[in-house]
Amino acid sequence: MIDDEGGQLGIMQSRQALNLAKEKGLDLVMVSPTAVPPVCKIIDYGKHKYLEGKLGKDKKKPGQELKGIKISPRIAEHDLQTNVTKARRFLEDGDKVKVTCMFRAREVTHPELGTQRLAKFAEMCADLATTERTPTLDGRMMIMVLLPKPGAGTKKKDAKDQDKQDRGKAVQDHGNGQDNAPEVAQQPPVPAQEEVGAPTA
Repeated sequence: MIDDEGGQLGIMQSRQALNLAKEKGLDLVMVSPTAVPPVCKIIDYGKHKYLEGKLGKDKKKPGQELKGIKISPRIAEHDLQTNVTKARRFLEDGDKVKVTCMFRAREVTHPELGTQRLAKFAEMCADLATTERTPTLDGRMMIMVLLPKPGAGTKKKDAKDQDKQDRGKAVQDHGNGQDNAPEVAQQPPVPAQEEVGAPTA
């Protein structure tokens, strides 16, 4: 038997333990039913449940977000690369990426163009992602979902930490321990001006 302050009260009858808990205005809770004899504790059960719930919420990881990127079947190579760079950033942050290929007018009659573009997109992200949903046509849209590989964002995080450390270090002059003074742009000398109306000799 454990009291509300954590002190050991020894072995006692259940009726005696209940009466002791009632006297203190608290609850008697069995904390280890498999022990011989079972271990009980005097606590405020409502407060205990509240704290348990609060700790559980704190332990939950932030949910994974689904980021969206739109392309077209006739997207230029440079624009495709720009969107891939954006997708890679999302994947490195641990988010899923939904890539939507939008078909306009009669483009939808050539779905293979969209499939090729999405396949190339997935290939360019292959080191960071796996394809959770393969390209599927849905009306005038072809959708593909990329899932980040486990540990995909660690390199970027390490690089960011290293960058912060590098920026925090003072720049020193050839290892003599002196910090470089900030460079000040030198102003050209102002030419002397003759006074207007001054008497001449």
